[in-house]
Amino acid sequence: MRITLVSDTFPPDVNGVAMTLHRLTTGLLDRGHHVHLCRPAPEVQENSPPVIEHPNFTELALTSIPLPGYPNLRLGLPATRKLRSLWSKIPPDALYVATESPLGYSAVAAASALGLPVVSGFHTNFHTYTHDYKLPILERAATSYLRSLHNKTACTLVPSHDTANQLTQAGFERVKVLGRGVDTQLFSPNKRNQKLRSRWGAKDDTPVAMFVGRLASEKNLALAARTFQFYQAVRPETRCVFVGDGPQRIALEKEHPDFIYAGMRCDDDLAQHYASADIFVFPSLSETFGNVLLEALASGLVSVSFKYACSQQLIEDGSNGFHAPFDDEDAFFAKATLALQHWTSISVAERARQTALKLSWDTIVKQFELNLRGSLPNQQSTATVVSMNTPKPKKKQVLRFKTIFLSDIHLGTPDSKVTQVIHFLRNTRCEKLVLNGDIIDAWSLSRSGRWTKSHTYFIRLVLKKMQRDDTQVVYIRGNHDDILTRFLPLKLDNLEMTMEHVHHSPHGKYLVTHGDGFDVVTTNHRWMALLGAVGYSFLLKVNRVYNKYRILRGKPQFSLSKAVKAKVKSAVNFIGNYEEQLQKFAAHRSCQGIICGHIHTPADKHIGDVHYLNSGDWVESLTAVVENLDRSFEVITYHDFCERSHRKPKGGAIAQPLVGGKENMQAEPTHAAS
Repeated sequence: MRITLVSDTFPPDVNGVAMTLHRLTTGLLDRGHHVHLCRPAPEVQENSPPVIEHPNFTELALTSIPLPGYPNLRLGLPATRKLRSLWSKIPPDALYVATESPLGYSAVAAASALGLPVVSGFHTNFHTYTHDYKLPILERAATSYLRSLHNKTACTLVPSHDTANQLTQAGFERVKVLGRGVDTQLFSPNKRNQKLRSRWGAKDDTPVAMFVGRLASEKNLALAARTFQFYQAVRPETRCVFVGDGPQRIALEKEHPDFIYAGMRCDDDLAQHYASADIFVFPSLSETFGNVLLEALASGLVSVSFKYACSQQLIEDGSNGFHAPFDDEDAFFAKATLALQHWTSISVAERARQTALKLSWDTIVKQFELNLRGSLPNQQSTATVVSMNTPKPKKKQVLRFKTIFLSDIHLGTPDSKVTQVIHFLRNTRCEKLVLNGDIIDAWSLSRSGRWTKSHTYFIRLVLKKMQRDDTQVVYIRGNHDDILTRFLPLKLDNLEMTMEHVHHSPHGKYLVTHGDGFDVVTTNHRWMALLGAVGYSFLLKVNRVYNKYRILRGKPQFSLSKAVKAKVKSAVNFIGNYEEQLQKFAAHRSCQGIICGHIHTPADKHIGDVHYLNSGDWVESLTAVVENLDRSFEVITYHDFCERSHRKPKGGAIAQPLVGGKENMQAEPTHAAS
């Protein structure tokens, strides 16, 4: 692919975003792609080598101004005309806009005008910085600007589930998690440097506490300094080191002259600083991930942090580090005390190192590539120059996939979007169709459900695909169609009915299961699940009436259940626990991925080493998991299908679902309703 990256920061800049983009770029180049970087002109020292020297890497320097407070960073100015002219002549296959500056906004505008696919990245919580810089009145405006920009793109990639949850609740659409990796050869306990420790005045029995990051207000430096003072009060010989630079450095040095200020460090020099410390103090409350914490784990440090972002995903409190509840300073000091008590603990250091060893950049680059491919139209339209004249009506297309995974259609209920799923199946072709549970809702039919002709047509369409297209159909039992259990397993010609199925792909084995077995309410308290289903049905009835009113007003349909569930903390926690259980089950079964349904929450993300996919439902989300012809997986929405096949949607305007997994807290029914 020809991939264009647009960013305000890139090496030789020293920050987490620049480092991440450098890793992604080199990874894409290693995988045979052509990468073109659009960025502000960097300040390069004379005779310094290029940041990346590769025949498939090119760079365009654009007009910029210094970023206030950070003279070494440049802010890109709008370049819509220049980018539009460039991309109309040589259109990239995929675009990644990494920063939300005027340059980033103009790149999205130029791509939109040319019909080019764009994926955006959310790397920094700029809108929350308004509090740190005592400008809270600007937070709403900043959030609105960021939401407007990102919602114009095919999807927004964020580095952690916490960030995804925050953005989803703030109205950001199509949010997906792209994790972070770490170079465990560069960052290693083996880089410990006794000469460096001696310069700090540290002996073998002297604890060294360290902070690494930008010395700026948003990093909660006041808490870092108080933690250092606490350590020196408990053990006066403790050495406290700040690594980094920024606008607060002068004030820090003036207020705390007894601390060590190492300044900006890079590459092997930075790795030696990490490894030569013992405790990593990370009090920041504004991270989207926290790359420095991951680097500290790789270096074998005992860390103390707040439980969110990288810390929540990777730290097991008391095992490989310590973390405190978010923004609880008293708890942070308590955990900092434990870290000081365990600063020589070999077991904590080894477990920290083992955690980092599982997070390779190769896996992250592959996932990034899949997200870029997922933004592309199903046909190779980007190979031709985009005409600036009025386009002709596009010919309707039949989309072809290797495998389609559908679940939770709930035939027999008035809220089943059977018209849309029939429209989807009639205009797609696949070698294998997996119906992953709750296709027929026997619970509803046993009460007051209603079977219509369209429901019968769906069954006929599946049988026709088996006969006409020689499609292999795998039907997996769900909880709403559990009456099939007594007949399983069953195989008839191209139809296989089973409890679970193993799907083989070049990426490894994927376990396909409905997922109700990991829902303790559905499994152990069926009466409660039935009661929840009745309540959910009532909510949908109210929603139908409200949506009729919205349609009359020309507005898209609205999911009342999503809005309600997004406010229920127990539902949010249930989804997270459910996904983690499935990830562990897949790993136990020696599978590299797992595909499920049940909770009506579409997802495509990596949890640890396991690729977790959820096909969502055809009640409100209208989503499916598909395996493309290049064997990559993605979650496709009904809206995406209509756009790619150039067809008008059936059944009225449907609001686009928020796809991405645990990050999408506007979920459909949880255990009680599924």
